[in-house]
Amino acid sequence: MTAVLGGFRLNLTPSEPLGLWRIEETDRAVTVGDLVFVCPPQTPAFTEARRRHYLARGLCPGGVAPMIKMVAALTGQLVQIGESVSIDGTPLPSSTVRRVDGAGRPLEPYTGGTVPPGMLYMHSPYVSSYDSRYFGPIPTSDLLGLARPILTFDP
Repeated sequence: MTAVLGGFRLNLTPSEPLGLWRIEETDRAVTVGDLVFVCPPQTPAFTEARRRHYLARGLCPGGVAPMIKMVAALTGQLVQIGESVSIDGTPLPSSTVRRVDGAGRPLEPYTGGTVPPGMLYMHSPYVSSYDSRYFGPIPTSDLLGLARPILTFDP
């Protein structure tokens, strides 16, 4: 479910607190640590994610809902993937890389590398989150705005 008037969105997934959020436009570039709404790009990884029901239905291209994720790395930063994630040599908290999803299906992690120009590496501290650990950096053009909680609660 999505409330679209005024940029409001209902988050019904445990990647971030459940409840009512708002997409807030910004007049600045996003920075590491910003919580944002992004539309998933139309790539094979996201087609498979939709088929596996990792993504809710919504109004983004491909018929999926915007995701709420934290910006963990910007263009030029080095992302290293092992059992967990490091950004420029610093471990990213709550970034264990799972090899299977909740249904026992294999997950293929992102290989890591330098975040290319015009891209963002996205993260969620939720252990089962589908984020850049698996799909890699996403285009800044898919950014909708900052994510602001209005009325939320932790599951």
